[in-house]
Amino acid sequence: MDMKVAVDTMWVLFAGILVFFMNAGFGCLEAGFARQKNSVNILSKNFIVFAISSIAFWFIGWGIMFGDGNPFMGLQGLFMLGGADNSPMTGDDYQGVYGAIGWTGVPLLAKFFFQLVFAGTAATIVSGAVAERVKYISFIVFSFLLVGLIYPVVGHWIWGGGWLAGRGMWDFAGSTVVHSTGGWAALAGALILGPRFGKYRKDGTINPIPGHNLSLATIGCFILWLGWFGFNPGSTMAADPGLIAHIAVTTNSAAAAGILAATLYSWMRLGKPDLGMTLNGCLAGLVAITAPCAFVSVGSSLIIGLIAGFLVVESVIRIDHLRVDDPVGALSVHLVNGIWGTLALGLFAQDQFSPGTTGNGLLFGGGAGLLMAQLIGVAAVGIFVFGGAALCWSLIKAVMGVRVSLYEEIEGLDIGEHGNTAYPDFVIRKRFPLPTEHEAAAAAVPNRR
Repeated sequence: MDMKVAVDTMWVLFAGILVFFMNAGFGCLEAGFARQKNSVNILSKNFIVFAISSIAFWFIGWGIMFGDGNPFMGLQGLFMLGGADNSPMTGDDYQGVYGAIGWTGVPLLAKFFFQLVFAGTAATIVSGAVAERVKYISFIVFSFLLVGLIYPVVGHWIWGGGWLAGRGMWDFAGSTVVHSTGGWAALAGALILGPRFGKYRKDGTINPIPGHNLSLATIGCFILWLGWFGFNPGSTMAADPGLIAHIAVTTNSAAAAGILAATLYSWMRLGKPDLGMTLNGCLAGLVAITAPCAFVSVGSSLIIGLIAGFLVVESVIRIDHLRVDDPVGALSVHLVNGIWGTLALGLFAQDQFSPGTTGNGLLFGGGAGLLMAQLIGVAAVGIFVFGGAALCWSLIKAVMGVRVSLYEEIEGLDIGEHGNTAYPDFVIRKRFPLPTEHEAAAAAVPNRR
């Protein structure tokens, strides 16, 4: 028994560390998709957001999410004062206040760490959609409210024994709990902030604003792909070899299918195989498989990923035409495909992979019950998170403002918000052009040795 607890704990912590490293992936991806004048700002947001998440989740989020309470939220164990939980494999002979997560026998702080890195991911998603025009301090305040209040309520509904779980909704690793939650919050922020200066012309046409470094974005995507092997398989929260291996393969298969589908469809739709679409196709496949990864076959995961790759390309195009400015495609990746992945579970689930859990989905003879439970969950989370996030953004706007000045936006947030730049040599050359050969010759002085 002690050996099992030790092995399970090592696995959970290792998986949590992989998910933590995804912060580096988000930072690289978002910085690469942004303009160089906003690189420091993007990197700084992605760095500080995990610190904010750590404090917010420790003080209040964890208790709301997993504390014993009512079907809406946890009411006990706030501020991590609840002591032990009732884990069956740790030998606890007393009842704790975190009963909803007592099904895994790893120590309480191991559970907390693993859930913390998920909470941090939800907050990071918002960063890309509001990039290049949001005030740094306003983003920090919103991140605290998201991780401390909004995210854990949704988590309690689904993972904390709340009312959606009671209605039969399933989300193995967070297509809705993490990705759709981050996506709905990002949508509210993008709408309240409005588009970047110059993004949409007066005649209604779109002015493309390309990112400055696709090499950095590609590295970021590879890091995220790697981190997902902690995100999904780690959600077993136990070293179950067969289940971990199955989840790793379904996760990878969906990512591969998403890459191919997004590449081919962008080739057809745009005339060229757009690298940005390819990268987002990978992430779309990963987001979509996150909810059903433990409950579907490898063949089904390929179909889920293929549809995700198509959806992300079409969604990026259509959201842009709706004049919702999302510099990195976060809404298309996390919101649209978080919804798709959650519904896909209701379609493709097969009881043989995790007996006694979801049952069979609609396409495998299980009827429409599971799909309807998933649909209700998607709608409920969307209404709650979008409404709550819009309220938070609006309050922040009224108190301290949410958008930088036009001058600062044009100059770049790196200088205005942080007083430095990621590429100082490049900026100096841009502001002070190199002299012509004639000017250089006229200003030449003898070399001094």
